[in-house]
Amino acid sequence: MNEVLRNKISQLPETSGVYLMKNKAGEIIYVGKARVLKNRVGQYFHNTQKYVKVAAMVAQIEDLEYIICDSEMEALVLEANLIRRHRPYYNILLKDDKHFPYVRVDFKEDFPRFEVVRAVKPDGAKYFGPYIAAHVIRDVLDNIYKTYPLRTCKKDIQKALARHERPCLNYAMGRCYAPCAGRISRAEYHAQVQEVADMLGGGQATLRREMKQKMLDASEKRQYEQAAKYRDKLRLIERIAEKQKAGFPNLSDKDVFGAAKGALVSVVQAFLVRDGELSVAQKYWLSEGETESEILSAFLLQYYESSSSVPKTIYVSDEIDDHELIEQWLSDKKGSKVRVIVPARGDHKKLADMAKKNAQDAIKLKETEKKKRVLAMQNLKQALQLPVLPSRMECYDISNTQGTDSVASMVVFEEGAPAKKQYRKFKIKTVQGANDFASMSEVLERRLLRALKSADGFDKLPDLIIVDGGKGQLSAAMDVLYSLGLEELPICGLAKREEEIFLPHRPDPVLLPKNSLELRLMTRIRDEAHRFAITYHRNLREARQSKSVLDSIPGVGEKRKRQLLRAYKSVDAIRRATPEELHEKSGIPKPLAKTVYEYLHTV
Repeated sequence: MNEVLRNKISQLPETSGVYLMKNKAGEIIYVGKARVLKNRVGQYFHNTQKYVKVAAMVAQIEDLEYIICDSEMEALVLEANLIRRHRPYYNILLKDDKHFPYVRVDFKEDFPRFEVVRAVKPDGAKYFGPYIAAHVIRDVLDNIYKTYPLRTCKKDIQKALARHERPCLNYAMGRCYAPCAGRISRAEYHAQVQEVADMLGGGQATLRREMKQKMLDASEKRQYEQAAKYRDKLRLIERIAEKQKAGFPNLSDKDVFGAAKGALVSVVQAFLVRDGELSVAQKYWLSEGETESEILSAFLLQYYESSSSVPKTIYVSDEIDDHELIEQWLSDKKGSKVRVIVPARGDHKKLADMAKKNAQDAIKLKETEKKKRVLAMQNLKQALQLPVLPSRMECYDISNTQGTDSVASMVVFEEGAPAKKQYRKFKIKTVQGANDFASMSEVLERRLLRALKSADGFDKLPDLIIVDGGKGQLSAAMDVLYSLGLEELPICGLAKREEEIFLPHRPDPVLLPKNSLELRLMTRIRDEAHRFAITYHRNLREARQSKSVLDSIPGVGEKRKRQLLRAYKSVDAIRRATPEELHEKSGIPKPLAKTVYEYLHTV
């Protein structure tokens, strides 16, 4: 302890509060809460038997701040908020920084719409969630919109009504009630929205009975069209139930969590049970904690901190720290009693054990994959005689079509795994035509110049540069390194045909053993660079084609172009369609469909 820290600790109050540990640079490295600040903070420095992680943290503490709270509960809430805001290195953190996805609908609006959001706000709207994954919600909403033609646009309905706007294409396709054109009343629209809200809110069983009875009543009255609509809604309810659940006997609404601790990371396996059935499972990765109890406590705080949906019962695989305090906090959020239980027997025990076993298996698999990646990097270092382990590898690829829309990709692997947030793409600016050598030189020069200037996102130099190609591409890349004074930077070329690796100043290629871990790593990063470049090139080409061709057709403006591309996705697909198909699928007038067809078959 330095003198400043010693004085601050001696003056700490004997009250509840939150403390923030800081390192030499003034960065917050840990946030904690305490029933008695003076006692809790002092333990870090006076307790000689510390966990390795705690000992490493204490060695870095140079300063601290504290915030006095009226109660331990208030300190718990403040701690959760500060951890989410500062993301301190030594706190247990969820690896995904995003909030969990919810479905939001605001019944105060005249014609509300359902939307996927990642934060719950005190705005009076109704939120459903948290859901396990956004793609599950979007799939559910897609099914809903096929049966309930609710609006998906952000249009100002009152302004649209005042301007007497015509319905859009979705109305013509039966995908929207067109409230913007006054085709449905507020009461009728709200009734439809309420039905969907009941489905999402877990009331499928009651709604299923109501829809089935309405379908039978309509059928008895020979109102077959109406009966068919109720049948479709009944099928939708069942599809949503299938999406949200997988069968599990005799269980009411609850969440089940099992934790496992690894050497570098920890994981919590979540099982969400709704309406008596087990929902799709999800794993949540966290920074490493000392015990499963500590991991679960930190997870529950972060998981439910912004959640508006808390079940009556939460089952966990291990006892949690601050058990009574967290139960009280969850109960306050829900507005009724919530229990956190470590089950001792029965179905709940089996489910908690299953969650823990899944978490343990995930840790084992992740650590096995980590060992393989480390071994692959070690073997690669030896085979290519690299000065250091290639912990950061960058691979470059060029893509063009006969010299047009020429682009390049930069793909980054760190510790043998893709670091997708660090991928970069480039438009070739100075090279005319299909000259891969010159294009590679341009891209590498631009990237490395940014590194020399410490530009954001480019400041890290790689341990190994891989260029897609043979001796020619490697030679062009080497010229760039020499011109910038970076000739010591490790670099190689990877040729596709025989998977040959070319190194500077070595006439013969290196051939890695087939099916070896190091060759798989090299080909994986090369294939990823190729995929990334091809995707970017294709997007640019299609954007250019759609702009140059469709914009030149008489009678096709922005609105008609959007209609065509929404229906057919690309100009090639539009070109293959007949005039009749263009009219029927996109909704453009028949004379214009004929004009589009004739134009695309003459240019």
